[in-house]
Amino acid sequence: MQIYEIKRGDTLWLVARRFGMTVAQVANANGFSQSSQLVVGQALVIPTPEHVYVVQPGDTLGDIALRLHTSVTDLAQYNALVDPNQISAGQVLQVPQLPKPEIETNAYLTDFGNLGQSVTADVGWLLTYLSPFSYHVTAQGGLVPLTSSGVLSAASQRRIAPLLVITNWLGQMFSSDVAHVVLNSETIQATLVENILTTLRNLGYRGLNVDFEYVYPQDREAYNRFLERLVQPLHTAGYTLSTALAPKVSADEKGLLYEAHDYPVHGRLTDFVVLMTYEWGWAGGPPWAIAPINKVRQVLDYAVTAIPKGKILMGVPVYGRDWTLPFQPGNIAHTFSPHAAVVQATTYQAEIQYHPVYQAPYYHYQDAQGQVHEVWFEDARSIQAKCDVVRDYHLRGMSYWELPSTFPENWAVLWHNFHLHKVR
Repeated sequence: MQIYEIKRGDTLWLVARRFGMTVAQVANANGFSQSSQLVVGQALVIPTPEHVYVVQPGDTLGDIALRLHTSVTDLAQYNALVDPNQISAGQVLQVPQLPKPEIETNAYLTDFGNLGQSVTADVGWLLTYLSPFSYHVTAQGGLVPLTSSGVLSAASQRRIAPLLVITNWLGQMFSSDVAHVVLNSETIQATLVENILTTLRNLGYRGLNVDFEYVYPQDREAYNRFLERLVQPLHTAGYTLSTALAPKVSADEKGLLYEAHDYPVHGRLTDFVVLMTYEWGWAGGPPWAIAPINKVRQVLDYAVTAIPKGKILMGVPVYGRDWTLPFQPGNIAHTFSPHAAVVQATTYQAEIQYHPVYQAPYYHYQDAQGQVHEVWFEDARSIQAKCDVVRDYHLRGMSYWELPSTFPENWAVLWHNFHLHKVR
């Protein structure tokens, strides 16, 4: 696989011809039809033969070596290049066969009908865990159930380990009060633990994922004690324990989202954690990249000092957002898939830019009513940047928020970079 950025004058036929592919191969790899229009700045995945790289205009051997996690010397020797500075566009280079790291992947799923089952079947071979979102914990220790039997069946067929996700969700948001009641009552917790174990046994889940958010800061120790209470019965019964953590950059970061999430304790007690390294560009805030890579690295710089690297799944968004300009507090951005973001850019012929610091694509357009919009989303380049981070920090793997999402390029980039570990 290679990633190619569309230039002015490119057509799907010209791109396919440049790489020795058919139009159908390129279109299928990117999830669109052979008649689809392209837009300047769009990133395509090109399904080139494995261990082959086709030189593009402007490439240097140093750039290629960095991109492919090898060295200029190895590339030059492998291809018998007399002068490493003399390569030309269209030249086919053989790439040394380097071992790919093995990682685990998780995806949170929010559709349990035909679409959710179809997506699980389609991409399940690249998932270690699937996390149907979510069972809501009640203030009495009960669990509001999901109708997810079809999804669990599809997961089983793809050897995916499903995780039971519990949250302090109430109505349309996370409830600090529900978490407070549960975390401060041993009686309620006893009921909750029994309900968790019963659900795990009856439905075939392989582990528990606790996603308690906006927990009151004063309940930090109570949350830690609750996790301690879960570990022994879960492990005795053969289940894993994991948690979802807010993206902190220091132990004493202030704010309702952060303070009750004790990284060292979660790192010690759980089998793994999901770092929610996304939502900088949140729907109710001003336009910004969803997961700017510089901010993601700041979170990881702290996280790896508090949690073993081999226990960290880095959160990866698989969506985009469209903000109306000028931004006004109270306006909510429209959330859609990366594929829909590209289709919209094509409709308005909006040239896609790529931010060098945030490592994320974005564009502006004017709608039919004359209103200006700003869009940030994910593409093959931004996913490659996140794969590079997982490699650089030697993490356990990646966790996607959320499926279903129309984003075939993600799975091509993932497979290009890693071997995927299955636990069942």
